Amino acid sequence: MGRIQIIAIIVNVIFISYVGYLIVKGKLREEYSIVWCISTALLLLFSFWRNGLDVLSKLFGIYDPPNMVFTASIFVTLIYLLHLSVVASRLHEQNKKLAQEIALIKNMLMEKESLKQTI
Repeated sequence: MGRIQIIAIIVNVIFISYVGYLIVKGKLREEYSIVWCISTALLLLFSFWRNGLDVLSKLFGIYDPPNMVFTASIFVTLIYLLHLSVVASRLHEQNKKLAQEIALIKNMLMEKESLKQTI
């Protein structure tokens, strides 16, 4: 095993441990950690299996293995950004609805207080 493989394996193990730590501390939700765990598992796989990238690139008909890495990375990043956009949109709508409900409750309380003061 080459030095770069050992370094890559150690870094991947440290990274997956850090993701686990963030989950335990409540700083990272489980649904978002799945992407990081899968990415780290793939990197760990290719750290152990040196020719894996060559085999996969030939399987998909891609001339250079690094091109496959960049293409796959861009594709996965775009999918993840789409997912985050959907989550942000949903949170925006929930926030707007919550603000409207708070405003209605505040208005009802002010009306009740004004009725008590007139009586």
